[in-house]
Amino acid sequence: MYCPYPVLPPPLPAPGRSFAPPMNYPLRKLAVIDIGSNAVRCQISAVLFYQGRYRLKRVEYVRYPLRLGEDVFATGEISEAKADKFVKFLHALRLLMEVHEVPHYLVCATSAMRSAANGAALVARVQAELGMRIHVIDGQAEAFYINKVIEHVIEDNRHYLHIDVGGGSTEFNIYHDRRKVAAQSFEIGSIRRMQQEEHPTEALGQAQADLWARMEAWVRENARRYHVTRAIGTGGNINKIYSLTPSAPNAPVTRRRIQAVLDRLDGLTMTERVNVAMLNPDRADVIVPAGHIYLSAMLWADVNQMVVPDIGLKDGMLQALFEEHFDEIAAGKPPVPDVQNDSGME
Repeated sequence: MYCPYPVLPPPLPAPGRSFAPPMNYPLRKLAVIDIGSNAVRCQISAVLFYQGRYRLKRVEYVRYPLRLGEDVFATGEISEAKADKFVKFLHALRLLMEVHEVPHYLVCATSAMRSAANGAALVARVQAELGMRIHVIDGQAEAFYINKVIEHVIEDNRHYLHIDVGGGSTEFNIYHDRRKVAAQSFEIGSIRRMQQEEHPTEALGQAQADLWARMEAWVRENARRYHVTRAIGTGGNINKIYSLTPSAPNAPVTRRRIQAVLDRLDGLTMTERVNVAMLNPDRADVIVPAGHIYLSAMLWADVNQMVVPDIGLKDGMLQALFEEHFDEIAAGKPPVPDVQNDSGME
């Protein structure tokens, strides 16, 4: 069920398709599930309306490090044990949405699911057993969703390189005069890089080297063409790196400070990263490979500062869901995204 462009699924069984303005309780809620290569995230947000503005307020957030990419990038498919756990976890999330009386939801899967030989069969199994539709999206669709919330971050006339590193792929977007002018996705991510380093092979190493060279060429060419002066970093790993720097809240972080954090983490064992740096195990092993992708892209683009907002694919999915079901009453007014720090919820 590969979906090259985002198409919203039918709602969960619920009365009606649209809402009246949510001015009184009970709260109207939307839910999204982001099935990544490293973790599965579910966010349920309430749609608030106050003084003529809509706001998406997080009421529930669940993250589970299922690590689909660990199987897929090593063997080409999702193991039976992991597939069973995946279905159980989605069942739990469906029950959570039912308890919250969520009428509309969106589920998207990214690099690991689209790369898995048995990905389509697993998507069909979820549809048959749980009645939940999973959209397996490509890099363009990922960028489409993220673009919906990046505009809230760009508040000046600088030209930005947006870098989003996942477990299986990295997405780049160029913003010139607050408008996206270029985008590209590469099948290079934190889990892929980690596995390549742990189990190097000549063929895989050459393929990754060629892909890395193409990624570098794309960033250099487009950063120069559009006069990029600053980066925007999104993704769980850069948010964790940012939280470990001495930067002031919401202030840009320099390339030197990112490098210092990575050097410190690189000098720790996995046990020390968990017990001293207080990283979750599923973060501890991928954070350095992911950080090197961010740093490399900043170097290629010749930028020294990065803005690190706590937004990502799930936030763009929520925005799209809002536009689909609140379009008539929103009257062209986008909701204010609920930007919160997930670093404590890894």
